[in-house]
Order: sequence, then C-alpha cells, then structure tokens
Amino acid sequence: MALDRLQTVDMTINMGPQHPSTHGVFRMVLRVDGERILDCEPYIGYLHRGFEKLSENENYHTVLIHLDRTDYLAGFCNEMAYIIALEKLLGVVPSERAEYIRVIMCELNRIASHMMFYGALGADAGALTPFLYAFRERERLQGLFEAVSGARMMFFYFRAGGVRIDLPDGFIRECRRVLDAVKFGIDECDKLLTNNEVFISRTKGIGAISAAAAIDYGCSGPILRACGVKEDVRRSEPYSIYDRLDFDIPVAYSGDTYDRYVVRMEEMRQSIRIVEQCLDQIPDGPFMGKVPRFIRPEPGEVYVRTENPRGDYGIYLISRGGDYPYRVKLRSPCFCNLMALREMLKDCYIADSVMVLGSLDIVLGEVDR
Repeated sequence: MALDRLQTVDMTINMGPQHPSTHGVFRMVLRVDGERILDCEPYIGYLHRGFEKLSENENYHTVLIHLDRTDYLAGFCNEMAYIIALEKLLGVVPSERAEYIRVIMCELNRIASHMMFYGALGADAGALTPFLYAFRERERLQGLFEAVSGARMMFFYFRAGGVRIDLPDGFIRECRRVLDAVKFGIDECDKLLTNNEVFISRTKGIGAISAAAAIDYGCSGPILRACGVKEDVRRSEPYSIYDRLDFDIPVAYSGDTYDRYVVRMEEMRQSIRIVEQCLDQIPDGPFMGKVPRFIRPEPGEVYVRTENPRGDYGIYLISRGGDYPYRVKLRSPCFCNLMALREMLKDCYIADSVMVLGSLDIVLGEVDR
C-alpha cells in the first residue's frame, strides 16, 4: 500500500478530573496526534462551593469563613481584599498597627503559597526532593500563622477596622528568626532546581505565551509578569501601606514555564524584604480602629483589587442595608489565568501539559468558587 494512502486519526484523551497532576479536580480533554497536542478543552466546575450565593446569607464578617476556602493556600490575602472592601463601605479606617500586621501576614502567606508551587512543579517534573525542601519552609511559616490566628490554613483573622487579636508576645523576634531560616531555604531551593539540566529541558520554551495574548486573556500575577509586563496591584494601585515600602517587581520575558518559575522564586525574596521593613516600622498601639458595634453598611457598592499570590484578586461588594451583603462577587485570577491554557498547550507534548498546568499554579477552590 502506498504511503500516501495511509490515514491517521487524531485521538481524544481525558486528563483528569482525578489525575494527580491536574492539581485538583480539573479535567482537560486533549486532542492529540501521537504525542503532540493539537487542541485542549478545559473543564471546570467539579469543586463548586457556592461561595458567592452562600455569602448572601451570612453576616458581613462570617463571609470570611467561606472566603478562606476559595484560594485555600492564601487565606490572609483573600481576607485582605474583602476587609478593605467592607471598610470602604463602612467608612472605617483601620488602626496603623493593624495595617502592618495585615501586610506581614499576607506577605508570609505569599511565600508559603509560592513554596507549595515550587514543590508541586518539582514533583510534576519527576523530582520528590523539591517537595521536601518546600514543606520544610512551609512548616516554619505555618507555625507563625498558627501562633497569630490559631489556624494553619483557614485563618478567619482580619476584621473591619483591624485584626481579631494582637500579635503574640515575642512574635517579631520569632518572625525575624524564621525569615533568616527561610532565606537560606529559598537559596537551597534555587540551587536544587533553577540550573538543573533536566528541569530546564522540561520547562524552557514550554507553554510560552506572548504579553499581548496574556493581556487579552486577562492574565495577571506571575503569569503576566513572566511575559515582561511589570504589573502588580501593590504598585499600580497601592492599598494598605504598600506605598510606604520599598520592593521590586520581578519580571521575565519569555513567558514560558521556566520564566513563571523564576518570577515566583524572586517574588519570595521580595516578600521577605517587605516583611523585614514592616517589622522595623510596626508601631505600638491598638490592633483595632473605631468600628460600629453592628456591621450594617449603608446602601452602596465597592470594588477592591489586591495582589494575591496568583494575581489580581478582586472583590465586588454590594450593600442594600441590613446585616447581610446583597452581593459578593469574586474576580478570580486563577480562573482568568486558566483561560490561556488552551493557547499555551497547542503544539506541546502530552508530558508538557503537566508542566504547563503546574506553572499556572491554579487552586480549583478559587476557579470554581
């Protein structure tokens, strides 16, 4: 039979929703020609929590209980966005000490979140050791989270006007000690993967996307900054006390899996820099500002953006008076970043799909909400 009469048929295969490399209950339907991906159709919705609807039947503070469970790797950062929105509706100004406490906890949370990314991406590449290194540093940080809030993941710590309770005795000294250890840990993680030949071959030039395409898809955070776009809400629309702090916005220019990794590694160092400045500047005083006894905002609406570890995290809050919010809408950076996955995967190999998805660092609780 002549070779030109042979026919090949594209194959459609499922990856997920139970596949361990999909980082949660997420499904990709891949159309492949041999090992090469021709198209990808992402399916979400397996972890729908009903956060936005449930919030309509919660009082303003207990909304935080559900919010902590959206991006469950960055609870403090989630709470920050919502509490700033609530304070704007109430016309409440948080205490100066509380502002510093919030930023300290958010930046420590950013480091812990990026450590999870580091360990997971290393595992996606076939290495176990990065997970061990990453969780050693996460345990140090989660010890601080537990000392401050009483919880390791679902913190329920921020409040309109401040925080639920002041920092424990000796926190600043202990935090400095932990930061010194984490600095050394980041350097060790860097040496383990960044220049590793196997890791570079699995990530360099894989899943690249242009800056223009990333902007069109609504990407933000490390995904966008890895394309050379120096956009960070902490700089472009400073909130809390970020305009008083000195830090850099790491960027890279290839927009591939490797650059997304490199940007996050440098972001951890910048977060340490921010926390150290906050520890030097934190004032004494009350941990709560002046807040009404009952949280009942006047009718109105507000939208607040903050920089979550995964990107531009937004809360749209509407009040019609009373004890319960009329509407809470979450702008999920994971959801928007995931929209670019189809373009990133075209012409990649099936094995590359694991690395590309891992480089997006999605949390399905936030995607599905």
